[in-house]
Amino acid sequence: MNINLSYNPQPATRNPQLKITGSKSETNRLLLLQALYPKIILENTSNSDDSEVMIQALQNPQLETRNPQQIDVHHAGTAMRFLTAYFAIQEGREIILTGSSRMKERPIKILVEALNQLGTEITYEENEGFPPIRIKGKKITQNKVSLPANVSSQYISALLLIAPKLENGLELTLEGEITSIPYINMTLALLNEIGVKTSFNGNKIAVCHAELVSASHIMVESDWSSASYWYSIIALSEIGTQITLSSYKENSLQGDAALVEIYKGFGVETVFNDNQSIALSKTHNPQLATFNFHLNNSPDIAQTIAVTCFGLGIGCHLTGLHTLKIKETDRLEALKTELSKLGATISVTSDSLTLEISKSILPSINIATYQDHRMAMAFAPLALKVPITIENAEVVSKSYPTFWEDLKSFGFQIL
Repeated sequence: MNINLSYNPQPATRNPQLKITGSKSETNRLLLLQALYPKIILENTSNSDDSEVMIQALQNPQLETRNPQQIDVHHAGTAMRFLTAYFAIQEGREIILTGSSRMKERPIKILVEALNQLGTEITYEENEGFPPIRIKGKKITQNKVSLPANVSSQYISALLLIAPKLENGLELTLEGEITSIPYINMTLALLNEIGVKTSFNGNKIAVCHAELVSASHIMVESDWSSASYWYSIIALSEIGTQITLSSYKENSLQGDAALVEIYKGFGVETVFNDNQSIALSKTHNPQLATFNFHLNNSPDIAQTIAVTCFGLGIGCHLTGLHTLKIKETDRLEALKTELSKLGATISVTSDSLTLEISKSILPSINIATYQDHRMAMAFAPLALKVPITIENAEVVSKSYPTFWEDLKSFGFQIL
């Protein structure tokens, strides 16, 4: 489904109030913990496709059959990593975990090797190092493992989430520079919230065994990655434009809460209202011609920032982006291709992006989304400047299913 986007503001849409559902990152972690500790009750969970995949997989009953069950996570990378660890410790159960054609190109070898170091039994069904994988659930007694830390933090979180159910807990040694530390800290904070003892000192993480947990009711904070597109919209709007989003915390566990500080440079001010909502307002135009950001701790907002800069006619140099090449698409190459179509001068390396200052945007360009939800949503705010077409717009359901309806409430026209 392709949609044509343009902008026609109405007086009633100048300060809409929107409810953003729970963080996909927090929800998927908590769904796995809920499966391990069924007394946990969750509120404000994400309505994303990725979280629905997690729910369906975790609720999939064990069938009495000689053949392994097949569970398909489609495009859900987080689900693939977390479920690999989860099913590896489901003693006596055998499954084949698979996904979309793109998922079969996304590496999982580092996580599989770490789990097998602990004594699990995971093998590859097709290509070495990639899904689909065959998992034979086993009881794990070993408790020490190491893995490279400069790849997806989801490998690390997958191990940490199952750790309290291991008979002797887990001692994890991280080798090299650690990527996306906020996501690791999020996992540890959620474990602490349910009463699991953890420590993170230097390059070593320890998680204690916990037969039972103390917390029974958890409210999931709304998703900061979803908020990023509204930060971009406010940044590209006229001074005085406002919007209110709920429910957000000033002391968020999510790395993408860095938006608050980053977007000050683009003229967007954030006011927290009693940890219930945030009010965004455009207070001034950017003072700098070029921005430099290191996004090692929040790479998921790189696409949004790059498009914001292009829409404002300013440049940027973004670094710390090496994990973007193994996402739903190679996001760096995708950004280069699509921004170039709009008239941008842009270059990328294996872990960085450089956008030159540009004062014009070519109108009525078709933006390819590469089956990547963040490509669709990151480019949508440019409709404030010129009409654009978003191809395969339905991909937003992966993380923010109501995105297009929410845009309408702000004055965007969708055909």
